[in-house]
Amino acid sequence: MIDEIVKQFPLLQMQQDGKRLVYLDSGATTQRPQAVLDAVQHFYEHDNANPHRGVYQVAERATAAYEDSRTEVAAFLNAQKKEEIIFTRNATEALNLIAYSWGLHNLKAGDKVAVSILEHHSNLIPWQQVCRVTGAELVIFYTNPDGTFSDEEIEKKITKGVKLVAFTHVSNVLGLVSPVEKIAARAHAVGAVCVLDCAQSAPHIKLDVTKLGVDFLAFSGHKLYSPLGIGVLWGRKELLEEMPPFLTGGDMIESVREQNATWAPLPQKFEAGTQNAGGAVGLAAAIRWINSVGFETIARRERDVYNYAWEKLSKLPHLTLYGTPEGEHAGAIAFNVDEAHPHDVASILDADAVCVRAGHHCAQPLLHHMGLTACCRASFAVYNTREDVDALTESLLKVRKWLGYGA
Repeated sequence: MIDEIVKQFPLLQMQQDGKRLVYLDSGATTQRPQAVLDAVQHFYEHDNANPHRGVYQVAERATAAYEDSRTEVAAFLNAQKKEEIIFTRNATEALNLIAYSWGLHNLKAGDKVAVSILEHHSNLIPWQQVCRVTGAELVIFYTNPDGTFSDEEIEKKITKGVKLVAFTHVSNVLGLVSPVEKIAARAHAVGAVCVLDCAQSAPHIKLDVTKLGVDFLAFSGHKLYSPLGIGVLWGRKELLEEMPPFLTGGDMIESVREQNATWAPLPQKFEAGTQNAGGAVGLAAAIRWINSVGFETIARRERDVYNYAWEKLSKLPHLTLYGTPEGEHAGAIAFNVDEAHPHDVASILDADAVCVRAGHHCAQPLLHHMGLTACCRASFAVYNTREDVDALTESLLKVRKWLGYGA
């Protein structure tokens, strides 16, 4: 079964300098299965036109393909209303849409926005900017040293006066799963709106907006086995309807006069200009592919690889792992090698065709909280195997020798 999954990814069949490519950077972007590549190619070869514009047959097929993709995404999230699905370029754009549309029109001086220390910059900087403009206060709720949240910290920071709580479902650095339902319940108890960044969870965990208890949710297609440049914002319809457009222009209007305009209903109100129809078709194909594999298989496979990796890496000399193997994880392990810069580590691993990410991972406040400036990250997807972990381990054993430390 696993070999059959790996075989579906063309890039994973390639070699680099005569060595099997070991791709451990799926937290940055996943590889695409052949089914997704075929769906995108078919759209551009047979159905390519500008959706919502033309009345000729090709244009109508393009519109149908685009809107059918929205239906697939709604089912994927168990959203009750198709118009609650807004296509964006990525999670970053979706989170900015919430910040600038909801935030600028609902926050004021004296209000508070609570954001977790785990956040990717895409779910922190928009709130920094909105707080500066509105005069609202940005409050950070911190993790324990092992990366987990305490009930006391959640209750201490999410208090009366907090109008919005934004946090990640899964840390892009540590791979830890946040207690979503607990944080969302606390947010709603104090009257706050709840925003969940699912960029790192969507490929690993079945998302159900009827159970998560949040008000907005965002994810990127490119981390979900689909093309670059397509993302999704889901929001509760009553909130979306009250929000002004984020971008204005073509296809998002009801009528336009010389001095004013009125807006189209959801979801078009938030989809100004020509959209990435090919990307939406690819995202729908990726969702069908994930459904064909099944989240139970994905979780079982990824958990096995994660546990194997933590066990192997924890036994290596001169290597520090961050976070904890306890609790729920999804897809990532962060580490450093003693006296080696993470960029040097990643370059040495690349010589063995092992791909990991090094740096601050667009989460500089979290790394500062951890007392770091940078680290390496191995991130996994359903196509990774124990053999990939063995290749990583064997290559890591060479790092300090390459740098002249002898062992």
